[in-house]
Amino acid sequence: MAKKHIAAGAAALAATLLLAGCAGSTPADDGKIEGEITVLTQRTDLVDTVFQDYKKTFEAKYPGTTVTFEAITAYEDEIALRLNTDDYGDVLVIPNSVTRDQLGNYFEPLGTVDELKEKYLFVEENQVFDGQAYGIAITGNAQGYVYNKKVWEAAGITEAPTTPEEFIDALTAIKDKTDAVPLYTNYKDGWPLSQWTGQRGFGEEGGNYANHTTEIDAPWTEGEDYYTIDSIIYDAVADGLTEEDPATTNWENSKTLIGSGQVGTMVLGSWAVTQMQDAAEAAGGSRDDIGYWPFPVQVDGKFHSAVGGDYKNAINVNSDNKATARAWIDWFANESGYAADQGGISPVVGGDLPPTLADFEPLGVELVETVPAPAGKEALEAAIYNGAEIDIWGNLYRQKLVDIARGAADGDKESYFAELNDKWAAARAAAQ
Repeated sequence: MAKKHIAAGAAALAATLLLAGCAGSTPADDGKIEGEITVLTQRTDLVDTVFQDYKKTFEAKYPGTTVTFEAITAYEDEIALRLNTDDYGDVLVIPNSVTRDQLGNYFEPLGTVDELKEKYLFVEENQVFDGQAYGIAITGNAQGYVYNKKVWEAAGITEAPTTPEEFIDALTAIKDKTDAVPLYTNYKDGWPLSQWTGQRGFGEEGGNYANHTTEIDAPWTEGEDYYTIDSIIYDAVADGLTEEDPATTNWENSKTLIGSGQVGTMVLGSWAVTQMQDAAEAAGGSRDDIGYWPFPVQVDGKFHSAVGGDYKNAINVNSDNKATARAWIDWFANESGYAADQGGISPVVGGDLPPTLADFEPLGVELVETVPAPAGKEALEAAIYNGAEIDIWGNLYRQKLVDIARGAADGDKESYFAELNDKWAAARAAAQ
């Protein structure tokens, strides 16, 4: 499993969470770093290998502690249900369905934003409310797309496309000159389609884009990031540049497909690079076969890539061993090496950029951090997209987009974008 695994609509998940209210009173602990903690993780691919090494190292540093992992495949779905109870471990990554104003119901505050940002990056993102921070990023990610260099070179493409039109032309060249699928959507698993939302921030509004959308009625209008992102998806599917039968895609298999050169491109956060490099190596190729380029849009002649924290580790507000849980979170960020191992940006202030972003340097890519929502409006964006029933961080609305583009659902790009804009405008008016 991967970074932002959202297998159900954000609106539905948020509705589930709202029913939970406050999860209950907080049991006291004695403040000592000892005893047992349960750590929930979405990394089902690492829990029996890498994470076991983490366990040994942490327990050796803190004698008398025991770390037990619980790996969850459909993480977002299951955690949304378990948050209705007290049973969601001691440490877990905060699911995307929890809005800022709900954080205190489920998670222990880790300190003020000002305190934490002296030590950690990505603090002022989604997991803060009323000056308190509730999570520390497990790693940081840039945004762009993973590509198989051999496939692109065989198609005659050696330079990063600078416009959506050039990107579609490059995919067309891959289709015409190679046997590879130009662009793989991972439609069936669904959650990879949410990765396209992470690309926002490349346009004129930059890191303020999420806040910008709360001030406009039509984000699916030419010139807006969402319009550009979803137009690329639609046009690629409509032009036959994606997998032939999206209903049969498979996330785990897609790694092998791109690693072996059967797929040319996947739009994912930079967290995915090492996984695809592993797949290329396993397929008999080289890790160097896999590269990472920024989203194909330039502003004033420059590429921009949104950077931000991955999932954030947090403490269950009901945990009876918060001291050990906090020790785990800090150790994971500072000492585990997880970010470096996964090709991510260290969440610790002063860390270096990873080798996985080496392609960014010659392109002069400008990294753009997300601008926090203004005070009092921390939950406004979520209120709008939940009210509109447009799962920005989910899979449903983009699966419908793919279905329309491939002729499996009624409509066209213009009519669907108009529908999305109408829903957004109505929800925005209701949320004000």
